[in-house]
Amino acid sequence: MARPKTRFVCQACGSVSPRWQGQCPDCAEWNTLVQESAAVSSIFAAKHDLSAGGRAITLSSLDDEVALPDRLASGIAEFDRAIGGGIVPGSAMLVGGDPGIGKSTLLLQVAARLAKAGSRVVYVSGEEAANQVRLRALRLGLGGSPVELAAATSVRDILTTLAQGEPPALVVIDSIQTMHSDLIEGAPGTVSQVRASAQELVRFAKQSDSAVVLVGHVTKDGTIAGPRVLEHMVDTVLSFEGERSHQYRILRAVKNRFGGTDEIGVFAMEEGGLAEVANPSSLFLTSREDAVSGTAIFPALEGTRPVLVEIQALTVRLASGATPRRAAVGWDSGRLAMILAVLEARCGVSFATVEVYLNVAGGYRLTDPAADLAVAAALVSAMSERPVPQATIVMGEIALSGEVRPIAHAALRIKEAAKLGFESAWVPAGTDATGGLKLERYANLRQLVDRLLGR
Repeated sequence: MARPKTRFVCQACGSVSPRWQGQCPDCAEWNTLVQESAAVSSIFAAKHDLSAGGRAITLSSLDDEVALPDRLASGIAEFDRAIGGGIVPGSAMLVGGDPGIGKSTLLLQVAARLAKAGSRVVYVSGEEAANQVRLRALRLGLGGSPVELAAATSVRDILTTLAQGEPPALVVIDSIQTMHSDLIEGAPGTVSQVRASAQELVRFAKQSDSAVVLVGHVTKDGTIAGPRVLEHMVDTVLSFEGERSHQYRILRAVKNRFGGTDEIGVFAMEEGGLAEVANPSSLFLTSREDAVSGTAIFPALEGTRPVLVEIQALTVRLASGATPRRAAVGWDSGRLAMILAVLEARCGVSFATVEVYLNVAGGYRLTDPAADLAVAAALVSAMSERPVPQATIVMGEIALSGEVRPIAHAALRIKEAAKLGFESAWVPAGTDATGGLKLERYANLRQLVDRLLGR
């Protein structure tokens, strides 16, 4: 008998090496290579004719009629919005997020709502004992929900239990990194175990028409721990974001085979669990009577939902010779440096001897380049101590030439601002949709700077 081959698999990125090394050659992580047995010999695969002995599959036409998948409403509108309108039977979802952010709390609330509506729901915890989950349910006011609860880590035992009786409408696995499959060697949490356990659970979802939700741990940089193939195996990948020091939480769809990506659901962490936030802008806007210098309101866009956020800037002039500091919270520091360079090179506004602090209120994180103009307006306003007019939103992308470029979905952003009582908008030149607001159009950044400085 041929001697079984071994390989070394990185537990951080899943890359395979023929021998052990201290550092992974692909992701550069240290001490992450773990020995595993190779499942299939490459020599056997090369000699074997893969086209012989198989079963012919039936091919269909692309234009065949197909019905839209039925959806099961969870009873939590923000959760349904993030996943595209409801839970699809037979789908597999992966929910990731930082420890303590509220993943288990949210899924327990979803499970309780569905169970109260008459659906069979099974919640399997691999990290907590059953009594710990019961105590959390009592704290959330969900103690009377008919959720079937289990504490187990063996995938074989879980699937055997689920096969008894009517297939459940929803199965929650908390978490996939604690599951263990006896079909493959390795400790729970290793790349091979995570991949094998997820594959068996996803196969169960497709065969039984039960929706399976897998909770995933995340690494220090925010990516889901384990092999990248885990995200390819499931139908939907959800990221639960937020800071523990802030009240709000955002459930963001990173991948969705049954709906649009970048849709979000917004929640607020309260004593009784996670509460839905129908108007997210109320969390991120500061109500004040008088205008304050160094602030600008920007209508961000998350999927199809506009969210108005407040951008705050503070400038402190230093004595000559001191090195000024640049700090940004909720915004890319590299993009902040670019905007400062454009303001100095194209508009004559120097920040060489000024410390700059930028913050997005409420702990919100912005990646939209349309926020460039609002950031520039907040910086110039803080520098000159001239506030941006109240009830005004600012949006536009800034080019290195100083031009203000048009942005996507301007009409949708303006419509949301008008609904919240804003009266005017500073927008790129060429923006047509007014939405009831008074528009001030800017072709380049110098025009906006002149407007704020009163030139």
